[in-house]
Amino acid sequence: MKGYVFHGPGRSAWEEVADPDLKEPTDVVVRVDAVTICGTDLHILKGDVPEVRPGTVLGHEAVGEVVEVGGDVRTVRPGDRVLVSCITACGRCRYCREGVYGQCLGGGGWILGHLVDGTQAEYVRVPHADLSVHPLPGAIPDADAVMLADIFPTAYEVGVLNGRVRPGDTVVVVGAGPVGLAAVATAGLFSPERVIAVDVVAARLDAARKMGAEAVADAREDPAQLVADLTDGLGADVVVEAVGLPETFELCTRMVRPGGHVANVGVHGRPATLHLENLWIKNLTLTTGLVDTHSTPTLLRMATAGRLPLAELVTHTFPLDRMEEAYGVFARAADTGALKVVLGGPRREVVAVGEADTARQPGS
Repeated sequence: MKGYVFHGPGRSAWEEVADPDLKEPTDVVVRVDAVTICGTDLHILKGDVPEVRPGTVLGHEAVGEVVEVGGDVRTVRPGDRVLVSCITACGRCRYCREGVYGQCLGGGGWILGHLVDGTQAEYVRVPHADLSVHPLPGAIPDADAVMLADIFPTAYEVGVLNGRVRPGDTVVVVGAGPVGLAAVATAGLFSPERVIAVDVVAARLDAARKMGAEAVADAREDPAQLVADLTDGLGADVVVEAVGLPETFELCTRMVRPGGHVANVGVHGRPATLHLENLWIKNLTLTTGLVDTHSTPTLLRMATAGRLPLAELVTHTFPLDRMEEAYGVFARAADTGALKVVLGGPRREVVAVGEADTARQPGS
């Protein structure tokens, strides 16, 4: 098959790779029908995630069809259409028993496209399948469903739930990329008084308004003053950092009110200064986190009911074999207007070869 392979900082290619096989009885193999690119993938390509070894297939979000199952898998079977979660979970360790799947000690957590081959390929092996793939209702199209693999759970859990958004709050989301926009949308589920989006790209601020932001601000034009003006000088109750830069993190700490909450979602590749000389007296709560995806079943139900604006985030679609072009479009989002790019190819049949083996033939 073919997959998008990381070869070191600044080097990657769509190329031939070995077909995935079941390694454990809890594994499944999924034929990828839709996949997307995450900002974290761009961090990997820059060299910001050194744990990713050259030769790894990237990607941690997908929708597809189960083609093989291990003997211990109970929740899905061949032919099932599934969402592949960005987080895998053994279900047995202390963290999994607490629903903190991102910190799994049993070989799970964020491993796809990180520690093992990921989803940006024609097929993917998914470990710990019973908790790591989710059967999909037919009502949700592939391109919409893949939004639930990472960005919506990340925004909802690490931004909105960790930030403890409540009715009547003023919520500021710094960064109107895909995760920031999902944070704007899911914050609205808690009836805040207002949601304010901050970014430097006008098109993304327009998208934030469509996702439910009552006000927007250009990050270069003193958004802290806008927040102060809208809150009678108090500051925001919750500020969500969805960029991952030292400058945006420090901006968040300037906009939050005493007793407020800064929820960091962004992936930081450089150190950020925590100005405790100014913040120690403000009774702030600061949270960080890797998504656990414990909310995915809830989000799936909400999506089925039409409560989540999934399709609005998809701005570009490509065939699977145009992965390199899709990366270029996504990486130049300020110029291309890209939010989420979705790749998918024609459906392929499973072709039996020999007496005991099943080969997955691209293009067959």
